[in-house]
Amino acid sequence: MTDRSLRLLIFDWDGTLLDSVATIVSCVQATLSELGEMPAEEESIRASIGLGLRETVDMFRPGCDDELFDQVVAVYRRLWSERFAGRPALFAGVGQVLQRLREDGFLLAIATAKSRGGLRADLSRTGLASMFSSTRTMDEAPSKPDPSMVFEILQELNVTAQESLMIGDTTHDLAMAANAGVTAVAVCSGCESRQVLERRHPAGCLDSVIDLPRWLEGELPDRPRPGTRRASRPSG
Repeated sequence: MTDRSLRLLIFDWDGTLLDSVATIVSCVQATLSELGEMPAEEESIRASIGLGLRETVDMFRPGCDDELFDQVVAVYRRLWSERFAGRPALFAGVGQVLQRLREDGFLLAIATAKSRGGLRADLSRTGLASMFSSTRTMDEAPSKPDPSMVFEILQELNVTAQESLMIGDTTHDLAMAANAGVTAVAVCSGCESRQVLERRHPAGCLDSVIDLPRWLEGELPDRPRPGTRRASRPSG
């Protein structure tokens, strides 16, 4: 990263701030069962989390036509609303960490594959809506790893890529950040293992987002890799 101050932290949602991966897996399995589709391995479902709905459905039913796609989405959303939406909770300490980062002067944003309605409900339920200066969902931009969500957030907040950091739990998040020219930190709390995440060469690979403030302060042994430079904290 450059010597310019780091101003913006862009977070993924599911698996990064919200402990929702197991619930998403259960909902996908229930959807496939109701539709009479072949069950999918948990590992395959976890690998799809973070993509858009179209890309996810295509992973399990290649060549899916629009009619079946609409049916899958309708069943998934109904089951999520009826049985799963209230289950996920924030990872322990997330609220306090976000508040600390805000007090330290950072702008906070979300870039998620969740729908706008789903994110709005989660933010309301968790009480975090006021924490974020900008949010983007799959309803407003192409699926990760397309960088459009990040670009739109940067434009809205008048922040450069060099002043920004992406934090996510999937290789899709890390690839989106790379495509946007933004440095990324991986967290191992969600979909993918440390081994898989480190293949994308993030600037850091943390056990959870709770470790982010200490990483930003340079207090953790998981230092940036050779060739990367950590930005300074916001001034003032």
